[in-house]
Amino acid sequence: AAVAPGKKITARLKRTLPVKGPQAPTLSELMRWYCLNTNTHGCRRIVVSRGRLRRLIWIVLTLSAVGLILWQCAELLLNYYSASVSVTVQFQKLPFPAVTICNINPYKYSSMKDYLSELDKETKKALETFYGFSEGKSKVRRSVDEWNSTGSEFFEQIPLLKFEDFSRMATNLYSGQKRKIEGSVFHKDSSIVNSGDSNDIIGFQLCDANNSSECALYTFSSGVNAIQEWYKLHYMNIMAQIPLETKEKLSYSADDLLLTCFFDGLSCDKRHFTRFHHPLHGNCYTFNSGENGTILSTSTGGSEYGLQVVLYIDEADYNPFLVTSTGAKIIVHDQDEYPFIEDIGTEIETAAATSIGMHFTRSRKLSKPYSDCTETGADIPVENLYNKSYSLQICLHSCFQKAMVDSCGCAQYAQPLPAGAEYCNYKKNPNWMYCYYKLHEKFVKEQLGCQQICKDACSFKEWALTTSIAQWPSTASEDWMLQVLSWDKGQKINKKLNKTDLANLMVFYKDLNERFISENPANTLVILLSNFGGQLGLWMSCSVVCVIEIIEVFFIDSLSIVMRRQWQKAKKWWNDRKRDQSGKPPQTGDLERQGHDNPVCIDEDLPTFNTALRLPLPQDSPLPRTPPPNYSTLRLETAFTEQLPDTLEVGQH
Repeated sequence: AAVAPGKKITARLKRTLPVKGPQAPTLSELMRWYCLNTNTHGCRRIVVSRGRLRRLIWIVLTLSAVGLILWQCAELLLNYYSASVSVTVQFQKLPFPAVTICNINPYKYSSMKDYLSELDKETKKALETFYGFSEGKSKVRRSVDEWNSTGSEFFEQIPLLKFEDFSRMATNLYSGQKRKIEGSVFHKDSSIVNSGDSNDIIGFQLCDANNSSECALYTFSSGVNAIQEWYKLHYMNIMAQIPLETKEKLSYSADDLLLTCFFDGLSCDKRHFTRFHHPLHGNCYTFNSGENGTILSTSTGGSEYGLQVVLYIDEADYNPFLVTSTGAKIIVHDQDEYPFIEDIGTEIETAAATSIGMHFTRSRKLSKPYSDCTETGADIPVENLYNKSYSLQICLHSCFQKAMVDSCGCAQYAQPLPAGAEYCNYKKNPNWMYCYYKLHEKFVKEQLGCQQICKDACSFKEWALTTSIAQWPSTASEDWMLQVLSWDKGQKINKKLNKTDLANLMVFYKDLNERFISENPANTLVILLSNFGGQLGLWMSCSVVCVIEIIEVFFIDSLSIVMRRQWQKAKKWWNDRKRDQSGKPPQTGDLERQGHDNPVCIDEDLPTFNTALRLPLPQDSPLPRTPPPNYSTLRLETAFTEQLPDTLEVGQH
């Protein structure tokens, strides 16, 4: 095949000229070439500037510009994942929230006496013996020996203790024995050191049933709090053994709790309420629960167009040891949310009219990478035990209940049951109280990992409540109002009403302004690229092409040169090793004649005149000289084959 003339010349040069040098330019030559040819003016000024001072100034300016670019670009990247908050207020017809109402007393005391008789008996004995309290007229303390003769399984399991000094010496209020208490101390009211008189410190001790030396001591500054906490522990143990159907019958029915009801100016009744059984609050009733597929709404703000109910509290049937306040608890929530009434419920007073005005707000947060929230909770490795939409509280309670089942072998009574588990009680789980308190201690100290696993919900609804209270009924209207209510509901109450048995509740929108708080990305990709371009142009007069050029030179070309140098060194080392093993002398002539190492001839283009001038001369060749002229070439060649006669004659003359 024919070879192009240019390739022949290039091949001959590479064969004949003894040229030294690398296959590609060195890093310094590459950087010099880049500075002379780049569009970034600072780099070019470093090379072309004359004088060390001027060159140093340009080096400092260029490096400062590079540092500023890196700093500004880092700030842009950090701000790229930031979000701006926007608030939108609009006036429209609003859906009315679900309103859950519970009596503070969970179960009728008259219905619970058969289940709590032994516990109440021992509690009364403790109050009479320790504090001289008696329901009768005489208030004389009983002796400890008289108590011991009756026996008490409750105080045998969890004895009450009374501290006499700042040491761990305590008196068992059941047996009367004084002993030193071992174990960790957890003060439920305040620090033991700051509680004042140590004689006021009452508590009880919980020990591991499998290891009696493992104990925890829980102390209280007030005997009231100590006895009430002690009562609740035994109360939950008893209630955990009663079937749900039975507990629903022991609590208040809708007819018992609700006397009158109005919504949006129209009368309503128990059919608008849905029963919801809470472990700690008994039967609760939710207005506008949405279970039938219909959610009520209101188009007018004000107390007359909200929910108005009169509640029958029946203070006389309260458990005197379980609750110490009278009234009801309510919580305003979305239809898909679980009502955590024990955590965020609002208490309603008796003999008073409580008005609760609402402002509705919807919030929406951006999920990853802007914030660490979850859309539906599906990405949280915690089972939702409440069968409601995800919330942080649901996750935390479910996580603790799961840890309770795994660690203690049973479930805590105040929370829903996981599949296959049962509530804790003494008979099946004698160690559950000690296990529960130790586990709860870890939960509070964030050692269970629940706070790390659970996340906030990205979207949620909130009703901001404003509460006002007025005396109700007034002194002037008390007689006739109580008489009318007793007459209207006489078939259910069967006694004369007292105003301390009643509570008036109004829940309404103060206005129909819906606030929508949303997070929006503060920067988009277009804005980010524009900011990058602005910083590069401001500090380095650089464009996208310049960035690509930097990547090519400083990363691709530089890396290839370094790798090629390393390969040449390794190849040379290998050849030297083979030559040493064979005993052959090094062939310097061959090395010098590696014309392909000439940086001028690395491409396939025809050599130019300037290129030829830069080529080194072969060592064994004479210096080139100007050749003598070939005079034969000066002879004129005529186009005629023979000379004409007339011209010949003229020439002869």
